[in-house]
Amino acid sequence: MAETPVPLQPLDEDWQRALCIVAHPDDMEFGAAAAVARWTGQGKTVVYCMVTSGEAGIDGLDPDACRTVREAEQVTSAEIVGVDVVDFLRQPDGVLEYGTALRRDLAAVVRRHRPDIVITGNFHPTWGGRNLNQADHIAVGRAVLDAARDAGNRWIFAEQVANGLEPWGGVREVWAFGSPESTHAVDTTATFDAGVESLQAHAAYIDGLGWENWDPREFLEGMARATGSRLGVPFAAPFEVFPLGWGE
Repeated sequence: MAETPVPLQPLDEDWQRALCIVAHPDDMEFGAAAAVARWTGQGKTVVYCMVTSGEAGIDGLDPDACRTVREAEQVTSAEIVGVDVVDFLRQPDGVLEYGTALRRDLAAVVRRHRPDIVITGNFHPTWGGRNLNQADHIAVGRAVLDAARDAGNRWIFAEQVANGLEPWGGVREVWAFGSPESTHAVDTTATFDAGVESLQAHAAYIDGLGWENWDPREFLEGMARATGSRLGVPFAAPFEVFPLGWGE
């Protein structure tokens, strides 16, 4: 007998500013863009930060040319869901390493944007079962967790503070979308179409994948419907929640 899926809890939406830090252009669109559209529609501010420009993502396109294409697609995609600030750190695609250097860069981003919530993607070794995650996703997600805390300590990466980038200890939680360990979700029924449109904006990337007869709407609907059934709504996006306060 198949196990009954564990119900998911609604995310806390009592916040005003979110910062989304992911490895590549398209990462948000493969799991969380419809949620972002919901939040910007509520009047919240959401900012994107891409650690790389996804320049290694299209086999038939030179990385320098690919970088330009993928950054442009990401800016357009973000605008569709109400995001008008997209930072590109332009670190090398495909070979990111978790460590102090990445934590330093991400702490600076957190200090600059001063969010209440930081959002990243799944950083577990798999997407559940045998579907392996990608190394950049794992490195970035792990570094995001640390950087969200580092940003509040003036003695960590103190040179940033000395140069006028004030500490920011206001991050309440880090949310990892698409995690197989998700415990929470947000209803994306009303904004699902915007999420699909934002993924479709990555046309060059999708074409470069060479997935025959692949349908972005069908792909996103399968995930959103399965998650929605666990939240009690038609469509939803799943998140693993990491509180940053002591004892939570």
